[in-house]
Amino acid sequence: MAEHPTPHLANDQGVEKIFVGVKELQCMGARPPFDHPHVFLDMGEDNQILCPYCSTLFVHDDALSAADSDPKNCIVDGASKSS
Repeated sequence: MAEHPTPHLANDQGVEKIFVGVKELQCMGARPPFDHPHVFLDMGEDNQILCPYCSTLFVHDDALSAADSDPKNCIVDGASKSS
């Protein structure tokens, strides 16, 4: 099991790329109520991955911590799937 929860990321700004400090994440599109299904994305050996729902390109950046993104504020605190 992972020591830290997988961060949820939202692209409310509609940017083409989001730089992240993690290689495993969950994309939710935009924040609710405009989100898409929360999809788990794992870059594996690569340094980038494209969300199959919203086409946001997530790019790994070693200079960012697990709690940071560029642009800022893309990481959603307390995100969970709706029941």
